[in-house]
Amino acid sequence: MLIKSGDTVEVRTGNARGTRAKVLVVLPQKGKIVVEGVNRVYRHMRRSQKNPQGGRLSKEMPIDASNVQLVCPSCGQPTRIGKRLAEDGGKVRFCRKCGAEAGVLRARRAAESGAGKK
Repeated sequence: MLIKSGDTVEVRTGNARGTRAKVLVVLPQKGKIVVEGVNRVYRHMRRSQKNPQGGRLSKEMPIDASNVQLVCPSCGQPTRIGKRLAEDGGKVRFCRKCGAEAGVLRARRAAESGAGKK
């Protein structure tokens, strides 16, 4: 999954269509992400010693990662993202519209660079 926690994304489908918000949690096994302020649900809490007030607790639930697009940090447009090899041998994400880098996917490991070999 090319979307990471902390990225800004735009919701493309559903009730929150057009909303730009930050990614809070990425769930790669399920192919879902939690986006700030999107897909909010209410949990009705009974009064207890832990929660003496009771009431409704609001929280965000996961949405499918295919329903959002990353907003490019350089051009500010929602775009598809790709991955390519960097000069140092690691992988980086890039914007398919403007070609700018959008962050590191995986840095080159020390074992791959030959630093640990004799």
